[in-house]
Amino acid sequence: MSVLPVSVRLALWATASYAGRLPVEDALGRAHPDIDHVAGDLDQLTLWRDLGERAVLVALPRPGKLTGMPRGSAELIVAATDAGECVFVPGVGGAMVPTIETFGPDADQGTQVTWTAYDAEPVQTHVLEALSLGEIELSLRKALLDVTARIDELDTKPWNTGLRSLADDLPGKAWGLPEGLPPRAHRAMAMASRIGAVTDLGLSVHAESQVLTSDLARQRRLLLTDLEAIADTAMAAAATVAALSLAGLRPGHRDL
Repeated sequence: MSVLPVSVRLALWATASYAGRLPVEDALGRAHPDIDHVAGDLDQLTLWRDLGERAVLVALPRPGKLTGMPRGSAELIVAATDAGECVFVPGVGGAMVPTIETFGPDADQGTQVTWTAYDAEPVQTHVLEALSLGEIELSLRKALLDVTARIDELDTKPWNTGLRSLADDLPGKAWGLPEGLPPRAHRAMAMASRIGAVTDLGLSVHAESQVLTSDLARQRRLLLTDLEAIADTAMAAAATVAALSLAGLRPGHRDL
């Protein structure tokens, strides 16, 4: 998964638009700052707003791990898991999935995102109200410590220094997100993003390694893949809380 999935950007900027902070057209531009062309069912965002939706939420599913996904057709599930991401609205139901492609000659390629709309069921509000930034952050830290310890036990050099030291070497990213996000949500998304970058690096090194035995390689790959999935789930949950907070739909919660 990319450092900050385009679905996370779209969910937060669309929600900011619904709160009256900027037009929907401007939100689309803010959500795709590094994309050369955006196409597809973009009118869906305006339709959702006109139907009374106040927040656009996000899921980062993968095959067999559909946490955060609304119920929908088999076509939606296949498209979202293939893309690894989607946005959806909880009230009237509905989702959009991005397809990211490159275009143009090799010497001058651009990037296009095409959004496709799908039907989806509404999401019960108590499911969303139960999300806790404290629990999201804590589970992510525990998963990182657990996987670090288990990879250390494998003694798979140069990985026996642990994932945390690798994460410390990665530069931070400046994200163009709406102002006013709960700091804890931003912190959880940043942690999930950094873990995702490290696991991507680890899986890349794993693929090129000529040192590990097949059994050690398999064990490390599984650990890194599981951690990547946990980071994606935490990223989506934190972004969903952030969107609900922007929309004023977290009464009684102290999302600090």
